[in-house]
Amino acid sequence: MKTGGDEAGGPPRNQEDEVIPGKDETGADYGGGKAAPAKDGKLIIHYIDVGQADSILIITPGKKVMLIDAGNNNDGDDVVEYLRNQGISRIDVAVGTHPHEDHIGGLDTVIRNFDIGKIYMPKAVNATKTFEDVLAAVKDKGLKINTAEGGRDIAIDSRIESLFLAPNSGEYKDLNNYSAVVKLTFVETSFLFAGDAEDVSEEEMLQKGYDLKADVLKVGHHGSSSSTTPEFLEEVDPEYAVIMTGKDNEYGHPHKEVMERLKNKGIKVYRTDQNGTVVVESDGRNITFSTKPGDYTYPEKG
Repeated sequence: MKTGGDEAGGPPRNQEDEVIPGKDETGADYGGGKAAPAKDGKLIIHYIDVGQADSILIITPGKKVMLIDAGNNNDGDDVVEYLRNQGISRIDVAVGTHPHEDHIGGLDTVIRNFDIGKIYMPKAVNATKTFEDVLAAVKDKGLKINTAEGGRDIAIDSRIESLFLAPNSGEYKDLNNYSAVVKLTFVETSFLFAGDAEDVSEEEMLQKGYDLKADVLKVGHHGSSSSTTPEFLEEVDPEYAVIMTGKDNEYGHPHKEVMERLKNKGIKVYRTDQNGTVVVESDGRNITFSTKPGDYTYPEKG
């Protein structure tokens, strides 16, 4: 319901209402990118500002915790601190969308600092120390990596539906297309987290006939023109979009083509480069944001 970027070994795998910044009912600061307090029966999503990287904290209505990515290598401690500030001691489900540093760089630090229930990653490898550090942390904690693949349910909270919509192939030329794409549905509200999935993966999701419709889209690949094709955006048909990108980043994100598509469809945009951390709440019918929307501007080189 709509409202207001070589092989390596590893461990075994198992097959709006817009809210103007101010105070919440407890009198605590709420808005301007600050974290929303947990509330019983609500789905809370924190799009954590980690610059040119992704890290998303999800607290389910039943107080279960999911973390999608953990920023760059030097973001690990900051992500740990952020989670602790939310009272997090256990992560029920951790997802490393794909083995690029700006998504799994801080994941080893997170794994070493929290009790982890399950960890999901796609069947993709990368011959980097970053990737090896994550594998080492998983092994040291006695965990197994569960395979993230399109059509697989994510068991976390009976009150929400959660599943992977991608990847849908076993081999890609670009690591971005291995990205684990997650969709969450809570009663009448839905959220799509696209990782760095590019046009190839988007087309596969369309061909699979998945229900891609979502009220809130975490835009793929930091707003790059390699993602968010017109056809994919038409099928998702979001009312809101969140772009996780760094201010004055070297890639020119978000790109002109994507911003124009979002603007032309009247999609309200929230951006970590402008808004900082964006916190979203859903009671199952209404969706609220911790900050006002950003704008549709883009770097000149974008």
